[in-house]
Amino acid sequence: MDKQRRKFLKVAGATALAGISAPAVVKLTSSPAIASSEHGAATGHEAPADAHKAVPHGVEEAPKGVRLGLVVDMRKFYGKPELLDKAIAACNKVHNVPQIDNKKSEIKWVWKAPFENVFPEHSSSHSSKIRKENDFLVMCNHCDEPPCVRVCPTQATYRLPNGIVAMDFHRCIGCRFCMMGCPYGARSFNWENPRPYIKEYNPDFPSRMRGVVEKCNFCGERIALGKEPACLEAVKESGAIVFGDLNDPGSEIREVLDKENTIQRKPSLGTKPSVFYIV
Repeated sequence: MDKQRRKFLKVAGATALAGISAPAVVKLTSSPAIASSEHGAATGHEAPADAHKAVPHGVEEAPKGVRLGLVVDMRKFYGKPELLDKAIAACNKVHNVPQIDNKKSEIKWVWKAPFENVFPEHSSSHSSKIRKENDFLVMCNHCDEPPCVRVCPTQATYRLPNGIVAMDFHRCIGCRFCMMGCPYGARSFNWENPRPYIKEYNPDFPSRMRGVVEKCNFCGERIALGKEPACLEAVKESGAIVFGDLNDPGSEIREVLDKENTIQRKPSLGTKPSVFYIV
């Protein structure tokens, strides 16, 4: 690492610890579901004509815009580890996630873990046999209040208006503050050059370099093209994953959430995760 980069890391670290940095607001293009790359641009949003109208007392104002979320129905995954592997493999292939056997250098976008690791706040004492025998699908939670965004000194990680917590690999300086800030362990650091470990290269998504952090991006690049997340597409016939707009009462994901009892990871932290689980 050269002296200039080392000096910048030191300054960036002091800035983040002082709480000075803040994520820039990202402009969304014509479709609210598009994950725009115009990081740092002005919002361009104007107040609607009826914005001055007061909301009646006791009535909760309906949320505006698109808020993407995902439901993992673990009932569909129980006893089918191959289905979990299929969802993970699809994500890895689409996003050029390197397959590194060394645990220290492992890169994870979507992975599987035991119940007690995924939901430490939920009692695992005398848990059911099915929970003990099955792993759970894990990914970035794309929180409403993402601590990773607050601590990033370069705005390399930022939150889009549609709820996606995105990454700009070119801005990442490898300080790993976002990894320390994330309470879900959803970020991985490239300790070595990941490119030799990519089994089947996808030219439609950029590969990363040594020294940067990466994670699940809710398939923002696919959503921008009108496609579904890769993990969902891989297991679609099973109905194990549901994705959509949390702010749309008529969306499939809202119908599922209104009907089923779901849990989230570490809700007491106040990060407001957008990934829900039916267990």
